[in-house]
Amino acid sequence: MMITRESAEVLALKILGWLAGNKELLPVFLGATGASETDLRAGASDPVFLGSVLDFILMDDAWVVQACDTIGAGYDTVFQARQALPGGEQVNWT
Repeated sequence: MMITRESAEVLALKILGWLAGNKELLPVFLGATGASETDLRAGASDPVFLGSVLDFILMDDAWVVQACDTIGAGYDTVFQARQALPGGEQVNWT
């Protein structure tokens, strides 16, 4: 199933909400990205920022599982959503 950009943004927003409520992982995200809590609110409407949220979550399978279990999404939808957002296109090196 192909995920649309709109549905990718919705999924990323749900994951951003999960991340914002995760007291252990949120500081890791903020430190890794240099974002502030104010940036989280502003970034919620920016597809590029939402892509960075998904990039971060995709760094660890356990984070994907936790986020997806919490929001009720399939584990593979995070990667599919990332592909639908700016910068997520797969590169073909051949």
